[in-house]
Amino acid sequence: MPTLTLRGGERVAVVPAQWCRAFAIVTSGRVQLELRDGAPGPVLGRGAGFWLRGTGVRALRNPGRRTARMRIVTPNEDETPCPESAGSADSPAPA
Repeated sequence: MPTLTLRGGERVAVVPAQWCRAFAIVTSGRVQLELRDGAPGPVLGRGAGFWLRGTGVRALRNPGRRTARMRIVTPNEDETPCPESAGSADSPAPA
């Protein structure tokens, strides 16, 4: 299961093709969702799980000083294909 690590204040853009199958679980720290218009969204703490597919969230940000970590769960591609509108098939998966 891949882990995404965000240092304090770090921000990572959400590319829809990378997240079309991914479910994330915050395992430590806090993660804030940045909404489509750039406004700050909810802050999710340890134990929170979320999908990003179809939400319009454009970035994930660590609002704190401590490192935040998320486990990324993705089902088998054969079982849940991404729609073509999810983005480019050449984009890498979340790491």
